[in-house]
Amino acid sequence: MISLSAQREGVPFPGLIEALLMQSVFEILREAGLRMPRISGQAISIVGALVLGQAAVEAGLVSASMVIVVSLTAIANFVSPTYTFGITQRLIQFSFMLLAGFMGLFGILCGVLFVLIHLASLDSFSVPYLSPFAPTVLSDWRDKLIRVPRHWMRTFPKLLQPKQKNR
Repeated sequence: MISLSAQREGVPFPGLIEALLMQSVFEILREAGLRMPRISGQAISIVGALVLGQAAVEAGLVSASMVIVVSLTAIANFVSPTYTFGITQRLIQFSFMLLAGFMGLFGILCGVLFVLIHLASLDSFSVPYLSPFAPTVLSDWRDKLIRVPRHWMRTFPKLLQPKQKNR
């Protein structure tokens, strides 16, 4: 902790501005990499992030610990399978950064609560998005948290059973 606070000593910006600056630069590099030819696009974004991160640390604009945190979150963003899902993930990430910067841990908890309320209000083909957890149906929890033996799974989930017996 002492070394982390010593790194932040010469940085002129607060942590929120520093993180937003680094994330914005990385997003610009990611967009530039997408519009380049496939072979050189990824290399340009990775090398650009390395060079800009090192230059920003040496210039004293950002701390080395912030570069590490931003690079870990950027690598974690590559987990998303589709580009459009990644855009949504990044928008939520910037929202959570702003909430954490202005309200701290309370802001993060409010953001998580807002996202959970939104997910609980969604339906997909008239089935609740968080089923069987949001409308609690304990009998449908058998195979959700822990894998159970197959002979225990003889019934169809109650939320997915047909409404009409005869068609």
